[in-house]
Amino acid sequence: MTVQVAPRIYCLPAVAAPVVAVFRRGPTRWSHLGRWLLEPARYEPGAWLRGRLFPRRSDLSPDGQWLCYFAHKPTATWPHGETYVAVSKLPWLTALQAFGTCGTWTRGYYFADSAAFTESDKARAIALPIAYSLCPIPVVQFANERRRGWVEAPDSPPRHPQDVWDERRNARLQKRQPGGKRLLCLESVGHAGGEFGVEQAVDGLRCCYSLISDGNLEILDDLQWADWDATGRLLAATRCGKLQIRQLEASGAASRARISFETDLSALAPAPSPAPDWAQRW
Repeated sequence: MTVQVAPRIYCLPAVAAPVVAVFRRGPTRWSHLGRWLLEPARYEPGAWLRGRLFPRRSDLSPDGQWLCYFAHKPTATWPHGETYVAVSKLPWLTALQAFGTCGTWTRGYYFADSAAFTESDKARAIALPIAYSLCPIPVVQFANERRRGWVEAPDSPPRHPQDVWDERRNARLQKRQPGGKRLLCLESVGHAGGEFGVEQAVDGLRCCYSLISDGNLEILDDLQWADWDATGRLLAATRCGKLQIRQLEASGAASRARISFETDLSALAPAPSPAPDWAQRW
């Protein structure tokens, strides 16, 4: 009997809009992209790719409209090859601009405000016909989280000067609840594995989330991804494949929080469809 493995989920919130890009992996050879709108809360399914998306080497623009993604599609026949970076409109993968990479070693790119560039920024940026340009993602654990307000925890082990790829430590990050006192904590706990297996991991990294409230530590072992929204609600992807918005009380455990929104992505099956017309142009 075949045991169904829960989908692997990783999310990228927009920093200036109530929009979240949702990357879902599973079955192993398929990736799915969705848009999670927070006000009002709803989930919009988008593109399917018979290949692999690398969400930790991708980015969502601050306004939540544009996606820069790194992908590996072994059956690709276009000039950019099978490993490439592309810009699209969320929640679709139709490439409005793309370029090939030298395999899966690339770090990916993030959106940067072109108006705030220094001369050195301009030298390494890739121009786009929108308000943003692309810059290489720095080589550091949890680069996406750091751009979204997470900071290294005081007890996080320092990076060794010779650790070029920042992969020899279990980095620990934390993020304070907007308008609250809780601390959401994130720790890398080793290479891919666990219930998701090596093939279905997110960029080869295993993570653990926890919450510190009134000096008490609560391990959020039911979550595979979490972050705060701008109002202090806990956004979560559970290990069984659900997206949730949790309303935390003034005191009490996150596991007993009121769930104000929930949608189950575990039963989704690959169903590729053409992108709508608006997603096929700048």
